[in-house]
Amino acid sequence: MSDNNTFVGSKIKGIRETKNLSIEEVAESSGLSIEQIATIENGQNMPSLGPLIKIARALGVRLGTFMDDNDALGPVVTRAEDREKKDSISFSNGATDARKHMEYHPLAQQKAGRHMEPFVIDINPEESPEFQLSAHEGEEFIYVMQGEVEIVYGKETYNLKEGDSIFYDSIVKHHVHGAPGKSAKILAVVYIPF
Repeated sequence: MSDNNTFVGSKIKGIRETKNLSIEEVAESSGLSIEQIATIENGQNMPSLGPLIKIARALGVRLGTFMDDNDALGPVVTRAEDREKKDSISFSNGATDARKHMEYHPLAQQKAGRHMEPFVIDINPEESPEFQLSAHEGEEFIYVMQGEVEIVYGKETYNLKEGDSIFYDSIVKHHVHGAPGKSAKILAVVYIPF
């Protein structure tokens, strides 16, 4: 897991350095703190998708650029057994103790030029999740494969069980997490206009 966090962090740092941007410049244009960007680049912390999208925008790249490992132009097939063998990417939930509550399994890392980011996400149980709402351009689709999730969207909270789905504009502040004490597995597709 930490290897993938280091991979994503080093990709961000490499892109930033290639574009001759300082951490301070990326922090200013993304609205994130210098410390947060430094810990991401060093592989110490992987935040939720919202901050990563802000960094991608600040660097002028797609979110998927941080996770790409090849540049396939045609269709990309990800077999279940291959997905399970690959290391996942962990994101913290914004809690003060930075617990890792989600394991992301990217489904299209090899697809070049994509605007959608599909993931299977394992959500670890938490008794009283602490989180920060985030917003970014685009849309998200979530389908609950197993378990139960809560989605805070604006002032509303939606409880979704196995087989339920939700599609929403991600410009509205939101957060996805397991229902208290419950684990879950979801299919999430994030669309980010570029």
